[in-house]
Amino acid sequence: MNDEAHWRDDITSLVFAVRGHGAICAVHRGAFRTLIGVEPSAEDCLSYFRRFEAVFREAAGAKIARKGISAGTSLHLTSRDITRKLLENDQIANGE
Repeated sequence: MNDEAHWRDDITSLVFAVRGHGAICAVHRGAFRTLIGVEPSAEDCLSYFRRFEAVFREAAGAKIARKGISAGTSLHLTSRDITRKLLENDQIANGE
């Protein structure tokens, strides 16, 4: 499975492979609209993902663990899933 993130017009989502899970994770344009604060283009979404790729991957892993998602089962992340990880990482960086 290719690790590289790409845009899928048919589901208006960015998708990326979840390493070690054997499935893909999708993030809908609406989640990016919430995260970025504007109606994003596909390239805006890809750019944001590249900037915070580790956070997206951590959020996927956390959701898999939290929800008990079986290996090989695809999933999607919401803006809330991603924001949760962004806040956790910020708190850790600030020693909280």
